[in-house]
Amino acid sequence: MAKLKLAVIVGSNRRDSINRKLAQALAKLGEGAFDASFVQIDDLPMFNQDLEPNRPESTLRLKREIEAADAILIVTPEHNRSIPAVLKNAIDWASRPYGKNSWAGKTVAVTGTSGGAVGTAVSQNELRMILTNLAGVVVGSQVFVTFKDDLIDAESNVTNEATRGFLQGFVDNFAKIAGKLAA
Repeated sequence: MAKLKLAVIVGSNRRDSINRKLAQALAKLGEGAFDASFVQIDDLPMFNQDLEPNRPESTLRLKREIEAADAILIVTPEHNRSIPAVLKNAIDWASRPYGKNSWAGKTVAVTGTSGGAVGTAVSQNELRMILTNLAGVVVGSQVFVTFKDDLIDAESNVTNEATRGFLQGFVDNFAKIAGKLAA
């Protein structure tokens, strides 16, 4: 069976983002099922409806990448009990113009990591609500990952066996559901 096209969106624009490290590790765990590509969101202008008639190329690229994907994985931190502004901005651009919402019908899985036990719980719940409102098909269970400095090595391998098994189950379940929905 052909691999599913997976668009990976990291909700952080930090250079050394722990959420980017987790996203890279998840993409590696899903190599058997997914052909993953990372979607750039840190170059998007702030959403402004006045720009819609002559949209910046970066916003058109974002829409193309989301629309071309069979499934979308969003890995995000939590900022002040919400999703990061850079992620909300990307969601808004991809949902516009009215009637051309790129999220509609897309299979989406959501996760995130922080130094705390459930540091991304609120952002994940908010993200699920937003994407569901935009007619995205949000699948999978909630996955909270406590990040430690040695959790993911330089080659994007999860070093803790129990965590690796847990995350592999998350990725496998996502691939199974996304495969059924893409058929």
